[in-house]
Amino acid sequence: MTVVAPGAAGPLAEIGWGEDKAVIGAVAATLLSWRTGGTELLLTHDPAELGDSHQGKAIAPWPNRIAAGRYTFDGREHQVAITEPARDAALHGLLTWVEWTITDHGEHAVTLEHRLRPQYGYPFSLHLRLTYAMDATGLRCTLEATNTGTGPAPFGAAYHPYIRLTDTVDELRVDLPADTYYPTDANLIPTGRASVAGTDFDFRGGRELGPIALDTAYTGLTADADGITRVRLSAPSGRTVTVWADGAHRYLQVYTDDVPGTDRPARQGITVEPMTCAPDAFNTGDGLITLAPGEIFRGGWGLSHSD
Repeated sequence: MTVVAPGAAGPLAEIGWGEDKAVIGAVAATLLSWRTGGTELLLTHDPAELGDSHQGKAIAPWPNRIAAGRYTFDGREHQVAITEPARDAALHGLLTWVEWTITDHGEHAVTLEHRLRPQYGYPFSLHLRLTYAMDATGLRCTLEATNTGTGPAPFGAAYHPYIRLTDTVDELRVDLPADTYYPTDANLIPTGRASVAGTDFDFRGGRELGPIALDTAYTGLTADADGITRVRLSAPSGRTVTVWADGAHRYLQVYTDDVPGTDRPARQGITVEPMTCAPDAFNTGDGLITLAPGEIFRGGWGLSHSD
């Protein structure tokens, strides 16, 4: 059932499979809750509140940051609004506070759609169709993005699930199969690529996170035989959440919830963000997708848990 709620998250849709339930808010197609047997597995917020740190939001048409909000595409320079003034950056696309339309809702799945119209800084047209679905394997999110304009369009997408398994993420064991990370400048804009070997950013094979603070982009992902990359987060209790991403998402941003100025303690959650491109890809081209008129991007990611 879809609930029309007066809060910041907009209309809400619940889906489930057995003891697992998820709640999706129409604003930013936000994954607000994912719980098993009544236990919440996400760091999230009340649907009536704004929340912080983009908890659970779907992000498009670019993930992460565009430096100074400026980029050149197809020979023309564009300027989008600076939404992170402290870092002189345009952060996480154009859909953060946009309400999607719930177009299909059943017991196990919900589909939301949004038409992104041309605007200053992003004069391109996209039709976005996103589906959350649950089955015995967990929660799956799939996105289709169609260029409905008359010329090529730059595109990227990401997702922002915060996992919370412990009182502090310091206790988590993180298994992250990535051999490359992005060093950044003071504004968190990449300055290049580097090997994780011998650094605090190396979680290949799994190790305890401890006090390490991450707001770090990765690539060089190792996929399993099925083409899926899996990041495993394990609590001392043995409960493990796996964040997986398909081959359309060859980049990850990992963030340890060290947000200053919020009303809650830091380091309660960790987000593993599947991304289709690197930060500042609108300038560097690193993973940037260019959709021809009528072309459709398709990609997916998801969550599963075990005890």
